[in-house]
Amino acid sequence: MAMESNVLTGAGVEENQDFSEYVANLQLHMTLQARNLVPPLKQTLADSRQQLLHQTQAHFEKLASRQGF
Repeated sequence: MAMESNVLTGAGVEENQDFSEYVANLQLHMTLQARNLVPPLKQTLADSRQQLLHQTQAHFEKLASRQGF
């Protein structure tokens, strides 16, 4: 009975290690996929600043064009 218990425990530990390795690989894969799906923060920040600058310039040009100098 003790030998069967050791064999079952050894198999259970091995299955647990296999599962842990599978989960670690899955997490790595998901992290790499997320990097490909989400644009870099620096690029987005620069684009949003540039877009805000263009909107502000257009707004002031519109206001200036409506003024009667």
